Amino acid sequence: METTNDFARSLSLLRQEKRVSQRSAAKDLGISQALLSHYENGVREPGLAFVRRACDYYRVSADFLLGRTLSRDGTTIGAEELYDYSNEKDNVLHGSIMATLNKKLLVNSVGVLFDLLGKLGNKAAIQAASNYLSTAVYRLFRYFYRAPGTQNEDFFSIPPAHFVTGCSNADMIYSETDYVDALAEQVKEKGKESFPPMNNDALAQAYPGPYQSLLQIIHSTGERINYNMAQRWTGKK
Repeated sequence: METTNDFARSLSLLRQEKRVSQRSAAKDLGISQALLSHYENGVREPGLAFVRRACDYYRVSADFLLGRTLSRDGTTIGAEELYDYSNEKDNVLHGSIMATLNKKLLVNSVGVLFDLLGKLGNKAAIQAASNYLSTAVYRLFRYFYRAPGTQNEDFFSIPPAHFVTGCSNADMIYSETDYVDALAEQVKEKGKESFPPMNNDALAQAYPGPYQSLLQIIHSTGERINYNMAQRWTGKK
């Protein structure tokens, strides 16, 4: 079922990225629009012949279409192959110690989160968390990229009008919903005991360094939200 959902999501997103209608794509792929709609919504599973045609049509690998890899050409990237900026000597972002400190807080905290998710073994929750955070980074970078007003936004596949009207924000909401649903399903199927211990002592022992960063984020974020609730969002100055 998870693979089917990944396939349906990829199939729909690739068509939208190609900017063709469902009717037009169905015609090119040699099937009815109704059948393509079923495939894109995960109602029906396609045969191998259709998967092949879809891969050729969208110029991606079968592994990518099935959600087995993030690389469109099907290349599998192991964790050990990913560049880790935190391993750089004298790891300080150019021009700002504040940027470096905040980066380390986030990197350490995200590391704790994904390690806990890895212990949980819930692939759907891991993917949803990744989608949510990836879109957050995408949004912040794109706002930064477009701020001067002189950049060509062809660099991005999402049209500017769709970005500014909240499509990426909607994606974060959907990802957050997927995350909550995946965790609820974990409790339902495997019970609360399947979750790793998350009390203060357990986390401090398991993550003696990074956990301090997570505590700092929990504290500062709570303070900021409480301030906003008490001041800004109630109209006070």
